[in-house]
Parts: sequence; C-alpha cells; structure tokens
Amino acid sequence: MQLKHLKTLLTPQEGAAKVTCMTWAPNNGKFAVCTVDRVVLLYDEQGEKRDKFSTKPADSKYGKKSYVVKAMAFSPDSTKIAIAQTDNIIYVYKIGEEWGEKKVICNKFVQTSALTCLLWPAEHAIVFGLTEGKVRLANTKTNKSSTVYGTDSYVVSLTSNVSGKGMLSGHADGTVVRYFFDDEGSGESQGKLLTHPCPPYALAWGTNSIIVAGCDKKIVAYGREGHIQQTFDYSRDRSEKEFTVAATSPSGQSVVIGSYDRLRVFNWGPRKGAWDEASPKEIPNLYTITALAWKKDGSRLCAGTLCGGVEQFDCCLRRSIYKNKFEMTYVGLSQVIVKNLSTGMRVVLKSHYGYEIDEVKIMGKDRYLVGHTSDTLLLGDLASNKLSEVAWQGSGGNEKFFFENETVCMIFNAGELTLVEYGSNDILGSVRTEFMNPHLISVRLNERKQRGVEGNKKLAYLIDIKTIAIVDLAGGYNLGTINHDSKIDWLELNETGRKLLFRDKKLRLHLYDIESSVKTTVLSFCSYVQWVPGSDVVVSQNRGNLCVWYNIDSPERATMFPLRGDVVDLERSNGKTEVIVTEGVNTVSYTLDEGLIEFGTAIDDGDYHRATAFLETLEMSSETEAMWKTLSKLSLEARQLHIAERCFAALGDVSKARFLNQTNNIADQVSKEYGGDGTEFYQVKARLAMLDKNYKLAEMYYMEQNAIDEVMEMYQELHMWDDCIAVAESKGHPELDNLRHSYYQWLMETNQDEKAGEVKEGEEDFTGAINLYLKAGLPAKAARLAMSREELVTNSDVINRIAAALIKGEFYERAGDLFEKIRNNQRALDCYRKGNAFRKAVELARVAFPADVVKLEEAWGDYLVQQKQLDAAINHYIEAGCSSKAIEAAIGARQWKKAVHILELQEDRSGGKYYLKIAQYYASIQEYEVAEPLFVKGDHIKDAIDMYTVAGRWEQAHKLAAKCMTPEDVSTLYISRAQDLEGEGKYKEAERLFATVEEPDLAITMYKKNKMFDDVIRLVAKHHPDLLSETHLHLAKELETESRFSEAEYHYMEGQEWKGAVNMYRVNDMWEEAYRVAKSHGGASAHKQVAYLWAKSLGGEAAVKLLNKFGLLETAIDFAADNCAFDFAFELARLSTKNKIPEIHLKNAMMLEDEDAEMWSDAMRICKEYLPNKLSVLQEEYEKEAAKKGSRGVEGMVEQAKEWELSGEYARAVECYLKVKDSTNGPLMEKCWMKAAELAIKFLTQERAVDVIHSVGPRLTQLRKYSAAAELYLNLDLIKEAIDAFIEGEEWNKAKRVAKELDPRFEDYVDQRYKEHLKNQGQADSLVGVDVMAALDMYAERGQWEKCIETASKQSYKILHKYVALYATHLIKEGRAEKALNLYAQHGAPANPQNFNIYKRMFLDLLNLLGRDSAESFRMWADLRDVMLLLCENLTKSSDANSPAHEEFEQMLLISHYYAMRSAANGVDLVSVAAKLSISLLRHTELIPADKAFYEAGMAARALGWENMAFIFLNRFLDLSDGIEEGNLDTLDHSDFQDTDIPFEVPFPAKLHVTDAQREEIRDWVLTVSMDQRVEQVLPKDERDTYEASLLAANTGIRSLPCVITGYPVLRNKIEFKGPGKAANKDDWNKFIMATKTTHSPECQDVLKFVSQWCGGLPASGFSFH
Repeated sequence: MQLKHLKTLLTPQEGAAKVTCMTWAPNNGKFAVCTVDRVVLLYDEQGEKRDKFSTKPADSKYGKKSYVVKAMAFSPDSTKIAIAQTDNIIYVYKIGEEWGEKKVICNKFVQTSALTCLLWPAEHAIVFGLTEGKVRLANTKTNKSSTVYGTDSYVVSLTSNVSGKGMLSGHADGTVVRYFFDDEGSGESQGKLLTHPCPPYALAWGTNSIIVAGCDKKIVAYGREGHIQQTFDYSRDRSEKEFTVAATSPSGQSVVIGSYDRLRVFNWGPRKGAWDEASPKEIPNLYTITALAWKKDGSRLCAGTLCGGVEQFDCCLRRSIYKNKFEMTYVGLSQVIVKNLSTGMRVVLKSHYGYEIDEVKIMGKDRYLVGHTSDTLLLGDLASNKLSEVAWQGSGGNEKFFFENETVCMIFNAGELTLVEYGSNDILGSVRTEFMNPHLISVRLNERKQRGVEGNKKLAYLIDIKTIAIVDLAGGYNLGTINHDSKIDWLELNETGRKLLFRDKKLRLHLYDIESSVKTTVLSFCSYVQWVPGSDVVVSQNRGNLCVWYNIDSPERATMFPLRGDVVDLERSNGKTEVIVTEGVNTVSYTLDEGLIEFGTAIDDGDYHRATAFLETLEMSSETEAMWKTLSKLSLEARQLHIAERCFAALGDVSKARFLNQTNNIADQVSKEYGGDGTEFYQVKARLAMLDKNYKLAEMYYMEQNAIDEVMEMYQELHMWDDCIAVAESKGHPELDNLRHSYYQWLMETNQDEKAGEVKEGEEDFTGAINLYLKAGLPAKAARLAMSREELVTNSDVINRIAAALIKGEFYERAGDLFEKIRNNQRALDCYRKGNAFRKAVELARVAFPADVVKLEEAWGDYLVQQKQLDAAINHYIEAGCSSKAIEAAIGARQWKKAVHILELQEDRSGGKYYLKIAQYYASIQEYEVAEPLFVKGDHIKDAIDMYTVAGRWEQAHKLAAKCMTPEDVSTLYISRAQDLEGEGKYKEAERLFATVEEPDLAITMYKKNKMFDDVIRLVAKHHPDLLSETHLHLAKELETESRFSEAEYHYMEGQEWKGAVNMYRVNDMWEEAYRVAKSHGGASAHKQVAYLWAKSLGGEAAVKLLNKFGLLETAIDFAADNCAFDFAFELARLSTKNKIPEIHLKNAMMLEDEDAEMWSDAMRICKEYLPNKLSVLQEEYEKEAAKKGSRGVEGMVEQAKEWELSGEYARAVECYLKVKDSTNGPLMEKCWMKAAELAIKFLTQERAVDVIHSVGPRLTQLRKYSAAAELYLNLDLIKEAIDAFIEGEEWNKAKRVAKELDPRFEDYVDQRYKEHLKNQGQADSLVGVDVMAALDMYAERGQWEKCIETASKQSYKILHKYVALYATHLIKEGRAEKALNLYAQHGAPANPQNFNIYKRMFLDLLNLLGRDSAESFRMWADLRDVMLLLCENLTKSSDANSPAHEEFEQMLLISHYYAMRSAANGVDLVSVAAKLSISLLRHTELIPADKAFYEAGMAARALGWENMAFIFLNRFLDLSDGIEEGNLDTLDHSDFQDTDIPFEVPFPAKLHVTDAQREEIRDWVLTVSMDQRVEQVLPKDERDTYEASLLAANTGIRSLPCVITGYPVLRNKIEFKGPGKAANKDDWNKFIMATKTTHSPECQDVLKFVSQWCGGLPASGFSFH
C-alpha cells in the first residue's frame, strides 16, 4: 500500500496548536477533528468542512480552558459522537444524520479521574481508559458505566481488532492488556499479554499480529500470544524521533505509525507471514504527528499534527476502471472499494477473514458484485449495499451465477445449486439439480410480510424433468415433492411461498397448494403465465383468451378476456397493473382491476380497512361476494368487528349485521368509558362466542363475571331451557321454580308433549309422563318408562293403554316386550311374529312353546328370503329341517359349497334336481373337476360330456363317456357331435372327436369333402403312411381335373411322380411349366426331351426359335436322327443348319446298310504268322475299314488290341484300345479305354502315360464315369483334373475331400464352383446355406416370392425390405395392390426414400379400386391406415422428418383413416357420420379420383336427404365424367366451390370410376331436381358464414382442426386429445362411442384403438377396449 497526499484539510499554525484527536464515521460520510481549542470540526467525505461545535466543561465554574479533549469516537450508526475529556467526563453528542442538525448532549458519564483514550466498538457500549489505570465501559442505553478491568498504570492507548469484538489497552508501565467481548472462536487468551520496554503510545492490532511503538524508536510486532515476531529498530537513525501514534487499516493488513515529519507504512505479507515496510511518507515541516484516523472503507488516511494541521492521504494498492462504468480501488489485499462513476455511489467489498481478493466482477446488469478469494466467495448488491462472504472452495471459475432474484444469488456448479442471500455470510441452502434454467427454479425470501410469519424462505426446483421439490430454506427441510406425468418447463412460487404454479410441455398450467399438498390443473394451452408483483393474482394466456385469477384460492373462478395477440409482459406501477400484448406490429395494454388485486394483497397484509375500502368501490358480483365473505371471516378472527358488521351488511345477512351492530355499540361504550380495547369486554367476547354458536364459551365468559342473569337471559332467548335451568340449579337461583313452571307452560303451549313428558319424568311424575308420551304419539317411549318402573308394570290400565297404542302404531316388537314383561307369553309371541322379531319369538318359544320353534325357524327363513337375505336364511331352514328350501336359499345366495354340503346330507333322492344347477355354475367358472361328479350324481352325464367337449377337454370327456356309456354309444355320440362341429365349420374340434373314438378315416373323409387337402395329407401321413404316395397322386389327379395345376404339381412331386406333372402340363399345352418341372426334377436329359417334344409340337420356324433359346438345336437334330425321326431332323436342318443335312443322310444310309461283317481278325492272325513285315500296312487298312463300319468294325478292333497285348506290343495295344469307339456300347468303350490307361501306366513312359490319361479322362467323363476318370488322374497326381472330374460328376463331397487332403489350395476353387453349380441348377434351397443373397436373387428371378420373402425374413431387416420392395413392385405391376398392402402390413413399412414411390403407387392403386365403400372393405382400409401410421412414425424418427414427402404421407394417413372410419360407420348404421366422411374426402381430390369422390359424396348426401349438397356434388360428378370422356377438364365451372377448401386443380382421372348405368341414373336425377327447382344451388353454411365442411374460414382465413370422426371442422364443444392438432366434435364422438358400446363392433373398436394410438390416448371419458 502507498500513501499519496491528497489535500490539506486544516492549515497548520505558526506555533504549537496540537490536533488532539480525530475520527471517521463508520458510514464514511463524516470526519471529525478536535483541535487544541476544544472545538470539533466536521468534514464531509470529499474533505469539505461542513459544520462545527464547541465542547463544554464538566463544570462551567472552572472555565472553558479547564480541560483538554483526549479522544473521541462516532457511534456505530454514525449519528452520535462520544468525547472524552480530562475533566473526568464523557459527553455523547447527537449530531443527526444530515448536516446542520442541532447538536444535543444525549448522554454523559462522570468518572473519578481524567480520561485518556476512548473507543465505541458496538451499539450502546463505549470503552475508555483513565489516568488511574482502569478500563471501563459506558452503556448509553442505561446511562451507567462499569469497570471492565483495572490496572495500576495510566492508560496511554486503546485499540480494537478488525471486527471490534476485542480490544487492547496500553499502559504507562509498558504493559499491554487484551480483552474480548467475543473471541469469535479464536480461543486466544485474555488479560496481560506483553510488556513493552517503553509506554506503548503507538498501539495497533492487525489481522495477524500486534504492533507496538513508543519513545525508544523501535517498532515491535508481537504474535497473538505476545511473543516477538519482528523488530524494526530506528534508534540509530538520527532523523527519527519517538513514535507517537499508530493506525490500522480497516482490513487489518496495513499499519501506519506517526513520528516527526514522517509516516511509516507496514503491510502484512500473507505469503511470508511477516510485515513488510513500505517506503515511508516523509513531509518536511510537518512536525510531530499527534493523531491518525483511517476511513472505514480504507481509502483515506488523515494525520493531525502538533501545529494544528490535518493532512489527507489516499491509500491504495492499485486502482482500475471496469467497463468504463466503475472504479475499483484496492485499498488492501482483502478490501476493494467499488465506485459507480456515473452516480458516485460506493461500496466497500471486504474479506472478513482477511483473504486476498483475486478479482472483482460486476454482473447482472451492472448491479451485482462477485469477488473471489482463495477460500471464499464475495457477493454484493450495489443497489441495497448488502454484502456477503461465504466459504467457497475454488472450482476453476466454472460457476455460473444467476441474478434473476433481487434478494438471493443462485450459483450453479457441477450439478449443484447454491443459494446465497445478500447480506448474509452463510450459504442459505444447497441442492442437487441438473436444471440451470432460472425458469425452473423459484426462490422467495420474506418478499411479503405476513401476520405471524417470520423467516419465510422457500425454494422450488426440479429434481428431474418431471419432479419438483419444495424446500424450506430457513428450517432446512422438504415441504413437498410433486411427481408429474409430463416434462415441466416453467415454475414459480408466489411471494408468500404458499402456492406454486408450474407448466408442463403439453402447455397445461397447474397450481400446487404447499400446505394441503393438493395439485389442481387450472388451464390448458397456456402460452404465458405470471404472478402479479405484490399480490397473489395470476395472469395467463390460453390461445385467444387472457385469463386472470383475482382469487387463486378459487382456481375454478377465472376472469377471461378475448385477445387478438400474444401477452409479452406484465407491468405494475403507479397504482395500475397492465398486461402488455402485441397484436401484429402494434403493442396494446390491458388494464387489470386494481381493486381486486389490491384486495388480495390487503388481506394477505392484514390491512382490512384497505380491503373494505376497495370492496366498497366494486359492483356486487359472485367474485365480490366471495371477497366480502373472506373478509367477514378474517375480520371476525382479528376482532375487527366494525369491518365484520360492514361485510355482513354488504352480503345482506341482516341478522348478523344487527347482532354485530349491537355488539359494536357495547364495545364502543366500554372503550369510551374505560379506555382500551372494548372487544376484550366480557359481554363482547360472550356475544362473539354466541355468534360462533359456542354457547358454552359464552356461558363461561358470563360466569367469570358472575353475570348469571345474563346467561339465563341468553339461554331463554334461545329457548335453551335445559341449559338455563341447569345454570339456575347450579347457582341456586331463587327463580328456579318459576323457571321450571314457565318452561313446562311453554312446552304445553307449543305442543311439545315429548319434551313436557321428559320434564314430568325428571320430576318423577311417571303416570303424567306416560300420558304425555302417549299424547305425543310416542308409545315406545311410554313402554320403555313403564317397563323400567315396577309400580307401573302392575298397573294393568296403564299397560293396556300402552299396548293398544303400540299395536295401533305397529310397534309389535315393543308390544311383545311389554306383554313378555307382564308374562302374557301368547300375546307376546303373536306380537313378535307380527313384528317379524323372530329372534325374540324363538327365544320365547324355546321357553314357553317348544313345539312352535321349528315352525318359527321356517317362518324366519321365509321372512329373510323375502328380505333378500338368503345367506342368513340358510341356517334357519336347516334348523327347521326344510332341506329343499335351504338348498334353494344357498343356490340363491350363490353359496354353492354350502348347497353341495346340504345336498350330500340328504338321504332321499329329492334333491337331484339341484345338482344340475350347481354343476352348471361350477362348469361356468371352469372348475370342471368339481362340476363332473355333480352332473353324474344328478344323472346328467351327457351335460358333463358336453361341458368337457365345449372346453376342449376331449380326454376327460372320453374318459367319462367310456366309464358311463357303452363303446357303441360313446362312438355314436362322438361321431354325431363331430358331424355337428363339422357343420359349424369347427373342423379341428371335429377331428379331435374323430380321433378320440379312433375314427381317423372319418376325419380324412371330412377334410377331403371340404377340399382341405393339407389336412388330408397330414392325417394320412399319421395314420396310413403306406398310402401317402398313393394319396398324393390321387389328390394330384383330382386337382388336375379341377384345373388346379400348381396344387396338382405339388402333390405329384410329393408322390415322386414328376413325369405325371410333366404329362399333365403337356396334355394341357402348358409346355413352359412342363419344361420347368422336367428341368427341376427330371434327370440330366429329361428337360431336353421335353424341349424336343415341345419343338416337335410347334414345328417349323417356332421349333427352331425354341430350340435356339434353350441352346439345344444341334442336340435335337442329332436326337431326331438317332431315333429315326429323319423327317423332323431334315426339317430342322433345312431351317437352321444346312451343313448337318449330309450327316443326316449318312445316318439314314447307315441305317439302311446291312452288310455282312468281313473276317478281319483271321486275316490279321495269318499275316502275323506268315507275313509279319506286312502287318502294319494291314493294321492301317483294318482301322480305316473299322472306322467306316462303326460297331461291326469295333469288335474286330478289340480282338486286334488283345492280340497286341498278348504279344507284348503294349504301345500298339494302347493305341488300338484308344481307337475303340461305339456309341451304342458304352460298357465296352469304358473297358477298352480303362485297359489302355492301365497298360500305359504299367508299361509306357511317364510322359506317354500322362498323354494317355489326358485322352482317356475326358472320354470317361463323357460316359459319366466321373469316379473312374478321377481315379486315373489321381494315379498320376493330376489333382486339379481329378477335382474337375468329380465336379463334373457333381460328386462335391469327394471333390472337397481330395482338395482338403491332397492340395488345400483348391478348396476355395471347389467352393466357388459349387456355388456356380447351385446357381446354374437353380437349387436355391441348397444355395441358401452357401450364399443367401444369391439364393434370394434366384427365388426372385424364378418368381418364388413367398419362398424369397420367408428366407429374407430370417435375415436382416434391411435385406428383408429389399425383397419386400421388389415383390411389392412386381405385385403393383400385376395390378395386385391389395396383396402388396398385405405384404407391408405383415412386414412393416420402413422410411426408405427409395420405397416412397412404391407406397404412393400402392396407395393410389387402392384408391382407384371400385366398390370399396362398403363395411366389408374395412380390413383393407384399416391395413392401409395402419401401414401409413407406421410409415409416418418411422419418418418422424428419420432424417426425412417434416419433409414434403412426410407431409404427403401424413395426408395419405388421414385419407386412409377416413376410408376405414367410413367402412366402420357403414357397418353400424352411422350413415350421417359416413356421409360427412365422404364429404370431407372431397378436400383431398388431388389424391382421390375426383369423379369417384364426388359420386360417393353426392350419393351419401342424397341418401340422407341433404339435397342441396347432393345436387351440387352429383352435378360436379357429371361435369367431371363428361370432361374425362372428352379428355379435357378445362371447361369445369368452379363457382359452386369458391371460398371452400375443395381444390379446383385435380389430376386427370385415367378412366371413369362409375358404370354408364349409374351415370345415366344420376343424370336423370339431377335433371329432375333442377326442373323441380326445389333446391338452392348453394352449399350449407355454419356460424363462420362458411361452407360447413370447409376447414378454412372464408372471412378470417383461420383454419380449424378436422374432427377425427367425421373430418368436419371442430368449432365448439370440442374434445381434445393429447396429440397436437387432434380434436373431435363432441356430438360425433359421443355418437360413435355409443354405437361402439351398443353394437360391440370389432371394426369400431379397431378404429378407437387406432385413434388412441394416433392421437396420444383417448380423452378421460374415453372407451375401454376390455
């Protein structure tokens, strides 16, 4: 800290004129200086002298110069100054808050010795030191002083710590003593602390240590317990003189010590924990400093000198400008002065714990301060000057501060909300929450004072997005938790913290009463809500209404105003409350009723006079009446009786107003006579108790004052004679007898005979009492009295009169009691019987007439049955032995077990008829095991069997039947029952019955008869597996005769008779199918033969084209030639391959040639023996000849080869064997070629052997001897060739094994070839296991869609939907849109953009179908609707949400719903609903074929007699149909549909959707109607002056919501759903619900289920699906 000289406040004089003392006011506004001439000068904050006053001596006789002012101090509130004088006195002057106020001495304290120093640390407590060594305390409140402690040494100095809670005194002997008023938990010691070497005139108490200096030129810093920490020794400095005075900065972190011409400055270094000396402030000619005073904000230091000068210095560490609006002056490490440059307002921000302030920010619209230290957080409100310092562990500056509330700062940090109240140094509260939005937190701290409520601090916040917690911050406990069903987006407590308003995402506004924990929904569609400041009035907006609750305790009573705009703000000022509304570009204000607002506020504040004044100004209405009632109740509670009287007068309650008027007169009279509050007078209190109907309390008030007559008068006035007499009796009142007489007289006059009788009874005049009771028509009361008095029982006259009266009044039971009392048992019993008092009758009979007991029990039972008390009757019947009645009662009471128990106890068979009824009950509740024996016991075995049959328990049924019936009967019963079931179409149940009696053939016959061939096959396979193939073939032939070829084909295949299927297709000229079957199921050449036959059937060019298509032309020619069909072969060759003609001729010739074989083998043998050198020539000639001769030459060739082999000519033998070729003799060729290979391997070179094998291998494969070829290859390690041979022979396992065992490199090669083979062969089923995608493609190509989809459904969703889309496209092209719909209904509709065209095409195709407006079409429309709903839900979750495509599909969903709804409505005869739907569909003619839509709407309107609409719609239909025929819709006249939402531009329908006959019928009707001129050609209009079915209002342009039931606009009487934009007309909705409930239509229930799903649930009065 540095000292900078600012100005001289008081100019020094030439000689000594010592400034004796100075002090700053705690509020920094005043600075006082006392000079040697004992005058106090007062300066303002800027250092301008503003005032002065002279002090006065203790005794004027000693003169004005008899004393010196040694010390002075301001009071903590800165309005007083205490002055310590050497003439043994302290004066306290009141100087006031403003300048120039009169100075008055308000306290004086006379002491025994001169005062030396003084402090004023706390209110009413002044501490001072005396020359005699005492330190004392003066109390300004009691005007007394007392000794704090005493020493023997003159007090030279006094100082306090930073907080003012502790003090130090310095004494002339060097002693320093410490004393605490409150040690603030530091635990530091009190008493003598240290002894300094010289008198401690300069004494300072800093934050961490004590600094002492004196005349020895040393400055010593002592620790907290008095040990020396540091010493600054200036004794060798000649320029230094003794130290005279010291001052501590308000923060305690700096100390300034004055000496001669110099101020030494010391700053505490928190890091080093020691004092650092700053450069001293040296001022020549200043002379000795006699006084120092530090301004309380730390910004200024003033020094007074020996010569009477006062200098002012600026003290600061640093200064900065913040946002060009504030000046920050750091006067110490822990103290900052913040000054507003525009207003000059200053705030001192200080760390009470002495922590260094790092930075200060000004936030929240430049109103709030936030400062950080290492361990605390400093917060302040510049407007109210309230500062707080709370413990706060640094969180890296991640805190978020919210200043929306003026009394509390909200701090969010890491999911925790902390609340700090400005002006409090403790954290108000801390809660866990993730929701940082100030709209989701509400804090209320003592915002409106309420009677009897202190410390009202409440917080409401979100625990999670659907749960609100309310906390009492003062008490630290939870007031309540609100669990809500929807997300909450706004909440706010009222100012008293008793009510909470909150709104959820569905725009519903709720009110929660914290005291009663009651939640009320007060408004829907709430777009704005706010509490009116200073009141409990609520303002909110709901769509086009402004809603105001003037009395929120009655949330159902809202005042509504229509609005055209949106509420944006609420302003309350100058006695007006205005709601600001934007209407387009304009801003309009609506003024609320201030009287109503003020009333609520006045009530809350307990200002009932103000409340009355407001109500006086209001017209009487239901709201005003409620307020008068509230005020009357509260004013009575508060004993403000004049106001209560006015309230009852206003409410028209004359009696209460008059009563209170009299009461007020009494109270006023008492108040006038005796003073005080008249309402405390006993008569007033008693009358108020009477008003509250608390007469006992009123009596107590009177009795306390011994006002007996007044009590009795009150009771008499109220005709409460009993209480009056009781009071008179208790007090022994002399008028008691007169009172009783008056009471009796009054009772008699007013015909209160009963009450008079009670009086007589009390007086023990029993006969008189009975007479009065009988007169009053109370014979029962008379009987009670008579029976209680023995003397009356013996009086037969009295008894007979009472009995006669009882019987006349039909009090039979009482009469019976009376007769029983006088022992007339017979009459008593008769009376009991008549009065149905059977219990008493039975008890009497048991004693007097035992023989009658049984009859009585039965009668008792009959009576109970009559009274519908069947349970109770059972036991009485049992007692009476009436078993059948007991059983009937038990059955009637549904006590089935009891009924069975009673039945089982019957010995005779009379109870048999009951078994059936009981058994039927147990059967109905499915307790079959209990029911069965009951049926059996009741001889209803067939019913028991039927029970089991109906329940599907065939085994038990059969078991029972077998036990109780002959096998033939069982069989007959079951077969007839099964035939009945067959007739009902319950084939499965019938089958089970046939199976139970082991008659499967009957089941087979049943299924065959009903053409259920799958079930036929299933049963044959189960019961006659040997006949399965035969059955398949039989069914195939039957199906073939019915031309059901594909099904017949299936059975041919299952019966392993593919040729039958081929033949079937051939016969029916279905060659493509025949070819497919032959290729799939026949051998390698079967399909070729079929192709050949197909071609042969076609002949000519067609045959050539066909064979070319299959690549079989040459094969067919060869086949024809080989099979001697030379004409067909020549025909094919001539049309395609003319070069084959010679070959055919040759084959033809060879067939014709039949020459003898020549004897070549003999020639060869002779040549070898005799001319060996000619052998080779002969051999060649023979081979040529053999080649020419074909098969006949072959045999000779084989013989020759054997000859070569025998003679060891292996090479020649091999050659000869290889030349053997005879296509007619395969085995011979194989044998020869194998022999050639064997010889080559054994005897020829490796190279030659390989050549031979390469030659033989392919020949063998041509002969289909694949294994033989492969073995040859393997003999020479030709692995690939061996594998190829196996592959060609389709011996895949062998190929794989060879590859795996001999050369794994070929494994992939084998797999690849296998896949290709499966693809080429079309073996999709096998391919699935190898390559699914290829298999699926194959199924698709071959049109096996069902198989394709079934296989794809086992794969991923994406794959499935690729093939679903392909299949759907195929179906739509074939015109089978319904099948495509079923496909999507089954597998779902993904939101793939590439599918959108499929969905649209499918939708449009379905709309174009004819005759689909009936109830039977419901399922199709419901499926379409469900698919569209699923698609729209999927779109909502996709990237295409809210795209044009999405909107188009939403429209399609709506149309589908209308069609489904219309079908359902037609099904339950809701023709008006169906008609409205047809009319609503007209607004969608951009998608629906226009001619169809207008036709259906017109016909529906016509059927209901809505002729205007029918005429216009059907006329439009005729125009459209004419336009379609002409190919142009340009000439249409749209004038009828102006100002409606029916589109003019519609797509051109491709064809007419109505038959010519229907069209002509319509034309005739339209013509007839127009000729009659009985209809107006205008559409009907509603209250909007708009066409009734149009959603768009013609005048306002407002679009109404369509009704989900009819599509008509929803205007009034609406039912709203949770889903946005969904509503229904109440009448239509109720009509539909009623139809659904009465008809139980599954279609209507399905519609409701859909509406629930689509609209987010049904309304509260909705429909249960159960």
